[in-house]
Amino acid sequence: MEKTKKIKLFIGLFYIFLVSLILFFLFSNFTFQEITSYEFIKNNQNHINELKKSNLLLLAIFFIIFSILWVFAAGFGSPLALLAGFIFGKWLGLLFAVIGMTIGASLLYSFANFFLKEMIKDRFLNRFKSLEEKFKKSEFVYLLIYRFIGGIPFQIQNILPCIFNVKLKNFFWSTFLGMIPSLFLVISIGSGLEKIINQNLEAPTIPQLITSPSIFIPLCAFFLLIVITIFLRKIFYKH
Repeated sequence: MEKTKKIKLFIGLFYIFLVSLILFFLFSNFTFQEITSYEFIKNNQNHINELKKSNLLLLAIFFIIFSILWVFAAGFGSPLALLAGFIFGKWLGLLFAVIGMTIGASLLYSFANFFLKEMIKDRFLNRFKSLEEKFKKSEFVYLLIYRFIGGIPFQIQNILPCIFNVKLKNFFWSTFLGMIPSLFLVISIGSGLEKIINQNLEAPTIPQLITSPSIFIPLCAFFLLIVITIFLRKIFYKH
């Protein structure tokens, strides 16, 4: 028990350190007003485009490493997907995001499975007891469905399979494949934002953003996916 407390403390301190480091870097070089201004975003978009042209590989490696650290530190997935679409576009953004997020999730799962398994069982096993038999029937298939339909915070999704003794190989590939549909739609929105900013010298209004085909179409598809997954969750998570 004492060992578990120390590990939890370490994880918490590591996350706080990582977030603090990022915030310190940002605000030591820029003010909050600058970061949130349209001009700042547009100017840095130009810098990113130049870096993509001159050294795409370096930018991709940096993004993947950042994604791994972000997910391992229990970060949310959606901001990464939007950022990937904004920087790399739909297809490269999807490739780099799914690689980084899958590796990060797998590392977090391995860490939790080794150090925090009993604690996770005590907290979640009764709540998700209905999934135990499903995973025993076909571990990979149900992991794939589990990733696709979501319904559980991304951080919890990454550690919950610990209670079902899921193989790391199955966790990795089900995460890789299961995240693709939702990631692609969010990345498409990020890519659409990049196109709109690239085409407008002035900041577009909210109605202009929403009605733009590059935003409107993936946004509608994303909401449709949410409706479908809500329906599937009722079947998958039912007791």
